[in-house]
Amino acid sequence: MNSVQITEEKNIVSVNETTNTVTVTEGNATVVTVSTEGPQGVPGTGIDLSNAVDDSLLYFHALSGTLKADSTTTKLTIVDGGSF
Repeated sequence: MNSVQITEEKNIVSVNETTNTVTVTEGNATVVTVSTEGPQGVPGTGIDLSNAVDDSLLYFHALSGTLKADSTTTKLTIVDGGSF
């Protein structure tokens, strides 16, 4: 529900919740458009960098549904003894 507080008696304020407009009449009519932020899109994949170390590589962790970077997957572990 919208609410409008009037502090001056000489003006007329009309609120139209259907069109999201507020009309302030002060001698000449003035139209003020009110808008609100709409719904956001689908959230993206989270990124967990809490255990990241130097040279960490991002990988997708299916169980948590996030991208992770930690000490188990680094440039060194991929090259030195990595399974190809």
